[in-house]
Amino acid sequence: MAAKVFESIGKFGLALAVAGGVVNSALYNVDAGHRAVIFDRFRGVQDIVVGEGTHFLIPWVQKPIIFDCRSRPRNVPVITGSKDLQNVNITLRILFRPVASQLPRIFTSIGEDYDERVLPSITTEILKSVVARFDAGELITQRELVSRQVSDDLTERVATFGLILDDVSLTHLTFGKEFTEAVEAKQVAQQEAERARFVVEKAEQQKKAAIISAEGDSKAAELIANSLATAGDGLIELRKLEAAEDIAYQLSRSRNITYLPAGQSVLLQLPQ
Repeated sequence: MAAKVFESIGKFGLALAVAGGVVNSALYNVDAGHRAVIFDRFRGVQDIVVGEGTHFLIPWVQKPIIFDCRSRPRNVPVITGSKDLQNVNITLRILFRPVASQLPRIFTSIGEDYDERVLPSITTEILKSVVARFDAGELITQRELVSRQVSDDLTERVATFGLILDDVSLTHLTFGKEFTEAVEAKQVAQQEAERARFVVEKAEQQKKAAIISAEGDSKAAELIANSLATAGDGLIELRKLEAAEDIAYQLSRSRNITYLPAGQSVLLQLPQ
């Protein structure tokens, strides 16, 4: 009797385990920000896109393929040429994601690694096409325009593959060694030209100052000559008296100056 009971329990446990395995294989989870495409062994890829949550499928017949539908970054470095045939090293950073409703078509025509198959080639093509429209100088001064043109062209192109670009930006832009050296030499030449122009302007100002000073001296001499012609030697005598008075004042303030009155042989110290 006990043996039959244990046998029944064993069969029940086995059946329960088998049922649990079947149920577990019939469930799958789709995490937040992801979508699933169902591949049926008999009917192929289904057109239905499964959203987030836990879902049922037919075990061994259906298989879920999970896609990440969140924006993901990717850097694409490209070496290309500008309109004036200068080598340009440029790196484009994009944020991309698939269109959820087109996941079945993406999986069927491109595959799960659609980003590796599509983005490098079309990004390189678009970058080379846009950069070739600008000179090297324009790539620097009109960087915003270049970035916007790349964004417009690339957004239109990736839409044909069922992708969306949330952001496109140029993160790195350098030129060949020859062009960089030429730019540096041009900057040095401009600085030298500015310095030379400053020296010339300074000399011109000094020349003008000298002319004005000479004109002032000439005018002063003319006025003095007119005064002498009018007043005779009186002006000269007045200037002599003023100079003598100034000299006597300065000498009287010096400790090393002594005064010997006329007709005396004794030195007298002047008061300070």
